[in-house]
Amino acid sequence: MNIKIRRVLIDDLDEVTKIEKICFPEAEAASRESFESRIKTFPDSFFVAEDDEKIIGFINGCVTNENTIYDELYENSSLHVKDGAYQTIFGLDVIPDYQRQGIAAQLMNHMIKYAKESGKKGVILTCKEKLIHYYSKFGYINKGISKSVHGGATWYDMILKL
Repeated sequence: MNIKIRRVLIDDLDEVTKIEKICFPEAEAASRESFESRIKTFPDSFFVAEDDEKIIGFINGCVTNENTIYDELYENSSLHVKDGAYQTIFGLDVIPDYQRQGIAAQLMNHMIKYAKESGKKGVILTCKEKLIHYYSKFGYINKGISKSVHGGATWYDMILKL
């Protein structure tokens, strides 16, 4: 398997939307309109993973000066602060046939490297309790239960200080 990670293109919109619907419950999945706005607003921090030119996963998030994610960030791309201090991660998606093969880790490491090279203070995300251990492997620290109620789930704030 020869995985290539590249910046998203507007032509990827349909495929990214399809993958999101596979990977997240409907209440948590971003809409096509949201992805279109994200691709147009912060393509520099939106990466796709390909296997033989087929998109198999992606990672994306805006930049903010806040050190935790709040719900409005998910839907309002105008809150993106290009030169902000923290890189967010809204989603890390890999289609089921490619899961547990290190592709999510490749995407995460790519985003962390991008954030470091961009001079960010850190990378932030929210995750469910069962994924705290996974993100801790990258050096993220659990800050406790998030104020986010996105999709009606309980989320935990995680931060990776750079």
